[in-house]
Amino acid sequence: MIQKYRTSFNANFSEQKYQDFLTRITEGYPEITFRLAESPVFLPEELKQQLITAGNEIIALIKRDDFKEITQKAIPIDWKVPNENDHPHFLTFDFGVCSDEQGKIKPMLIEMQGFPSLYGFQNHLANTYKESFDLDQQLTPFFNGLNEESYFNLLKKVIVGVHQPQEVILMDVDALNQKTLIDFSVTANKLGIKILPLEEVKKEGKKLYYIEGDKKTPIKRIYNRLIFDEIADQTSIFENSFDPREEIEVEWVTHPNWFYRISKYTMPMLKGEFVPETKFLNELTELPHDLENYVLKPLFSFAGMGVIIDVKESDISVIKDPENWILQRKVTYQPIVQSPDGGVKVEIRLMYLWPDGEEPQLCINLARLSRGKMIGVRYNADFDWVGGTVGLMES
Repeated sequence: MIQKYRTSFNANFSEQKYQDFLTRITEGYPEITFRLAESPVFLPEELKQQLITAGNEIIALIKRDDFKEITQKAIPIDWKVPNENDHPHFLTFDFGVCSDEQGKIKPMLIEMQGFPSLYGFQNHLANTYKESFDLDQQLTPFFNGLNEESYFNLLKKVIVGVHQPQEVILMDVDALNQKTLIDFSVTANKLGIKILPLEEVKKEGKKLYYIEGDKKTPIKRIYNRLIFDEIADQTSIFENSFDPREEIEVEWVTHPNWFYRISKYTMPMLKGEFVPETKFLNELTELPHDLENYVLKPLFSFAGMGVIIDVKESDISVIKDPENWILQRKVTYQPIVQSPDGGVKVEIRLMYLWPDGEEPQLCINLARLSRGKMIGVRYNADFDWVGGTVGLMES
């Protein structure tokens, strides 16, 4: 989208360079099982400023004194975790790059989460694009004047806090076989923390620990990558470890309740230039006359699962729990990233860090390219110039 970089990149692109990029990015790291796009996104200043403004408007809602009160029903009763803290440590907001009525580029909010994303991997991804395609080293994935050193110092402050790295674990179910393992690995290498499957976390009274060799190490803080939605029918996995819903003496980064509070549940509460009209299904008194211009989304789902794009009245009539669904006006993505054979749609994820006792800070970004009906990698399996990538900006 910054034309000089796009023109130069496309003119010098080759399939061999892309294959070399794929080889280089996993050197010293696990294999990547999701598709990476052939190109980064070159974010222009005007779009960058729009994204910052849009993000600030969302944060203003999250920082309201009554935010916990108005989102209390977002947390499923069966998955409420005790000892919730005052704010999430991570915020991610996904924006589709669209156009307004005058045809000008404009970001529109698609999704939001109070849950971590690829905070370690995105810096590694940006560096590898720049090295593999000989890009201007002044291009950066960071906001707010951050560089690689200051960014990882901030990430360490958020994740490790006042503890020793060995007392902090990055936890997920079957952690070493997750698609995001490369992000886990980059993060662990940078911060010195341990990747630990839930199955290897042990409980003694209210305290947690893990065993390595003959040594028993206390766990003071959990960098949580476990999404409860994904294990809702597998609670037996807690039997040989610990149940997060019990009273335990551990700090969560970020506390699991924030995954629900900051989610699709929050979107109907937002109004503004960069937010599509969104309503809870159970609060509709009548359906829109132009239902084809809306998308139906379950509140609790992951990676776009359960979303109905071409909505019919019959889809709505069979829903037995309308309080767990939202109806959102469709946005039209503009194919503004020029590939060698046509335009490609793009989505930008703003990624914030919120240290204890400080303010949330916009730090880095993630981007996804798409030619399919939806942005997710699984919906673009048969295309090239699609998949995960990163936005690069002029510093």
